Amino acid sequence: MQTFFKARSMNVVLEVPSISDHPIFAEIKDVARNTVQMFEDGVFDEVFIVYNHHVNSISQSIRNEKLLPLTEFHENEAEHDLTTYEFEPSEGEILEVLLPQYVESLIFGAILDAKAAEHAARMTAMRSATDNATDIIGDLSLQYNRARQAAITQEITEIIGGVAALE
Repeated sequence: MQTFFKARSMNVVLEVPSISDHPIFAEIKDVARNTVQMFEDGVFDEVFIVYNHHVNSISQSIRNEKLLPLTEFHENEAEHDLTTYEFEPSEGEILEVLLPQYVESLIFGAILDAKAAEHAARMTAMRSATDNATDIIGDLSLQYNRARQAAITQEITEIIGGVAALE
C-alpha cells in the first residue's frame, strides 16, 4: 500500500497492514487514538479516511471522508436557539473526551463498512466461480459421456464385424 501512495508523492505516516475479518473495537481503538494524537500533535493538518462503502452485495462505492478537523458545525443554528446550557465540567473538557471518541467511532464504522464490502465482493466472486465450475463440470461430463458412448459403440461394431467375418 505504501508503494501506491509513495508513487503519488503522498506521505504515509501510519500503516495498519492487516485487520481481522471480524474486527472488534479494541483492535481499532489504538489506531484511532494514535491518529487523533498525531493530529493534535501537529504531525498532519487534516485526517481523511478513504474506504469501500458497501452499497449492496454486487455494488460498492469509494468514499473519501474528512475526519479532522471537524468543520460541519452550523453556527447559525446556535443563534436561533434560545436555550442556554450549563456544562459540568467545562465545554472544553467535555470536547477533549468526546471528540476523540467520535473520531474513533467514525474510523471503526468505516472499517466495518469496508469489511462488509470486502465480504460481499468475496461472496460474489465465489458464487461466480462456483457457477463457472458447475458449467465446466457439466460440459466435461457431457464430453466424457459422448466419448464413452463412442468407445462402446466402436467396440460393439468391432465385435459384430468379427462375428460376421467368422460366418
